[in-house]
Amino acid sequence: AAGRLSFIFALRGPSLAIDTACSSSIVSAHVASKSILDREITTALSCGVSVVMSVLVSGLFNAAGMLSSDGRCKTLDISADGYVRGEACGVIILGSLSDEKNIDNNSNIIVGGSAVNQDGRSSSLTAPNGPSQQTVIRPALRDASVEGRDIQIIQLHGTGTALGDPIELGSVFATYLSYPHR
Repeated sequence: AAGRLSFIFALRGPSLAIDTACSSSIVSAHVASKSILDREITTALSCGVSVVMSVLVSGLFNAAGMLSSDGRCKTLDISADGYVRGEACGVIILGSLSDEKNIDNNSNIIVGGSAVNQDGRSSSLTAPNGPSQQTVIRPALRDASVEGRDIQIIQLHGTGTALGDPIELGSVFATYLSYPHR
């Protein structure tokens, strides 16, 4: 699909499809940002698409207790009982701050740093690996040359489960509380 879209819109440069399950769109933004910083490209479209193509997977996830019983995701809430599958598409345009056309645009967000890893083994498919979560935050902070107290917004995976959410939130707190201060 990535190659076909590049063809249709006459886009040039790398055209990649990234599948990392729940993190595909944020990993796409990470790869695009690094390509811009490495001066491989000057502008990137980073897209995330979720399409439910078969009810089979939803049935399996429901049977495993991974889906919310009332169709509402209650991430970080005591009543969290699973997530909700949905379809969506989002696109962001990334460029370098040194490029004058990207300055004075009210919709700018600065990506100061990022990092990617894989959780490896965890206690279950729906449980994040706390130490792995901590391991990926530290290089992202280093890459951005910031301290934990400098961060204003944190994006969480948010499993929407009583098992996964505390592990992820605990990893964030443990990392930011233990990260060395200048």
